[in-house]
Amino acid sequence: MEKHQIHFGNQPIDFWIERKDVKNVNLNIKPDMSIQISANEKVPLSFIYDFVKSKGSWILKNVKQFEDVLPHKQSEREYVSGESFKYLGKQYRLRVEQSAEEAVKYFRGFIYLQTQNPANFSKKEKLMDAWYKEKAFKIFGESLSKMSALMNKYGVEKPELEIRVMKARWGSAQIDNKTILINTELIKAPKYCIDYVILHELIHFKYNNHSESFYNMLFTLMPDWEKRKKILDEEIVREL
Repeated sequence: MEKHQIHFGNQPIDFWIERKDVKNVNLNIKPDMSIQISANEKVPLSFIYDFVKSKGSWILKNVKQFEDVLPHKQSEREYVSGESFKYLGKQYRLRVEQSAEEAVKYFRGFIYLQTQNPANFSKKEKLMDAWYKEKAFKIFGESLSKMSALMNKYGVEKPELEIRVMKARWGSAQIDNKTILINTELIKAPKYCIDYVILHELIHFKYNNHSESFYNMLFTLMPDWEKRKKILDEEIVREL
């Protein structure tokens, strides 16, 4: 990918261009707030620049929202009762309880964090991270089984699943290792968005590109995939 810059009014906009076998010029704001453009090799650079300028107002608006919201949420995260945590697309209140048991539980609309020392920030953080990871393995695994069933008739076998926190993408298909890697943070998105990401990566085992054939299969198996992707890009990212 190559880095480029245009000016929208007095505001510089940095973006990365990735040349792919795609039909349209696509713009994405990634979870790390970087701006990525994918376009066919035949699309002139001048056309891409004009395209980004035409989206300038929308880009600056969304990047500003991310900059305002993300650091604020991270700085005030204290893992205390009353804080809001996202899980499967919904916000839930945290209840911290002193207990001999060290655990996190989801029950009747609340997330209960049980710990011996409620004042120990590091311990509470580790407990929440472990809970999210546990839920991610379970939910992602269920989604993988469901989406793999759609791909069986196309000769795509169910790959292995790995999860980790990633800054710039929701998932990655590791073809040679027969593995899909999914961003742990995706557990904060609705299940139908999780299904979209996993199906997207599974299709790469059939078409390891973003060609017209890739998108034709995606449209066939998930006609509303664009709506799901939009929710990820415009709603879920700002909650991370």
